Amino acid sequence: MDSLRGQGGIQMLLTAEQEAGRIVSAARTAKLARMKQAKDEAEREMEEYRSKLEEEYQAQVSGTDQEAITKRLDDETEGRIKNLKDSSSKVSKDIVKMLIKYVTTTGA
Repeated sequence: MDSLRGQGGIQMLLTAEQEAGRIVSAARTAKLARMKQAKDEAEREMEEYRSKLEEEYQAQVSGTDQEAITKRLDDETEGRIKNLKDSSSKVSKDIVKMLIKYVTTTGA
């Protein structure tokens, strides 16, 4: 009878070991599934954050480009206006003299 109990005890231990193995395997599978889900969520969040930063950067770059273009055009316009004023002030005395000459002299 003791041998039957011994065999029954061994059988119970084997059954318990198999059950423990199934539990551990299920836990590993669940853990791997959770890790994969967490990894997917992290990648999605990283991609969203990366997209947000890229949009902000593009907005900043395009704003800076527009500001630079506007400043350059303003500077060029101011330069051209100054050149025209300088040119007109140089020749204005000569034009006034010429007009006075033609107005005051008679064509006789």
